[in-house]
Amino acid sequence: MLFEPFVARQLPLANRTVMAPMTRSRAVDANTPNALMAEYYAQRASAGLIVTEGASPSPNGLGYARIPGLFNAQQVRGWKLVTDAVHARGGKIVVQLMHAGRVAHVANLPAGAEVVGPCAAALSGEMYTDAQGMQAHSVPRAMTEADIVHAVAEYAQSSTLAIEAGFDGVELHAANGYLIEQFLNPNVNQRSDGYGASIQGRNRFALEVARAASAAIGAERVGIRLSPHGVFNGTGPFADVQAQYLALVQELSTLGLLYLHLLDHSAMGAPPVPAELKALLRSAFKGPFILAGGFDGASAEAALAAGQADLIAFGRPFLANPDLVQRLRSHAALNEPDMSTFYTPGAKGYTDYPAL
Repeated sequence: MLFEPFVARQLPLANRTVMAPMTRSRAVDANTPNALMAEYYAQRASAGLIVTEGASPSPNGLGYARIPGLFNAQQVRGWKLVTDAVHARGGKIVVQLMHAGRVAHVANLPAGAEVVGPCAAALSGEMYTDAQGMQAHSVPRAMTEADIVHAVAEYAQSSTLAIEAGFDGVELHAANGYLIEQFLNPNVNQRSDGYGASIQGRNRFALEVARAASAAIGAERVGIRLSPHGVFNGTGPFADVQAQYLALVQELSTLGLLYLHLLDHSAMGAPPVPAELKALLRSAFKGPFILAGGFDGASAEAALAAGQADLIAFGRPFLANPDLVQRLRSHAALNEPDMSTFYTPGAKGYTDYPAL
């Protein structure tokens, strides 16, 4: 089934493989995509669908060094290089909109931007900056309701710019402890207003962003990624996780979104997403369903055959194997990823992995 075509809403895909979003930190000039990035994505255009690395919808969301943005005309032109290159090879591509929120250091932000989050608690630990090396995460400013309204509008505007840049849609990054999940997770979100304090309150920001993006470009062009039971970036378990995510997905399903992308990070040491919860979310979302996390060809085929998903996302296998689809189809050996070059600038460990 993995190599069969699939139509996601109105988007025809050549096969059921998805290239998962992976931060690569190659947007070296003003957080703007470039020709090297276009080459990287074009090499992988045989994926049924490419989800790009996270691109910030706001200057405030550029928490890491050299990650791309999608909030100005220069960035639209840069991303147009990418979408044109992928489409020229017959591929489909959506951009992941990722606001880092409190996962940030001010040295990585452009002038005038600030670190914001649901609350004024800094994430523990350190992050890399090009200017100052490793630094403790900056303390965020707690967002006011006006800030939240502004951030929702930034996601909507970035979605509009994505279509202008030639993308087939957007994916809202509501996983891995970035801004949307910072609101979802009560270990981070300690608010007592209408954006916290309850399942409904914590889900509110995610739903407002999804509705705004859908209103801007059509729900059939808006996907969303979730990681219940994730522990990345200070999230971690909480009592009502199943009830909260079930309520969230039931609401998202009413919008008619492009897809729901569910991430299980247990292959990288996080607690597994229980099979029961995966099945409940699959049933609750009336639309295309993507599973991600530690799949190989055999396990992907098994998940599809069991009806657990419509599409299967691969991360590091696509990073190191531009021709992953061909390799999976022919049961060929895979290149091993070079972790030392995951986030470095330049072509090494990026566009130089060999194809068959």
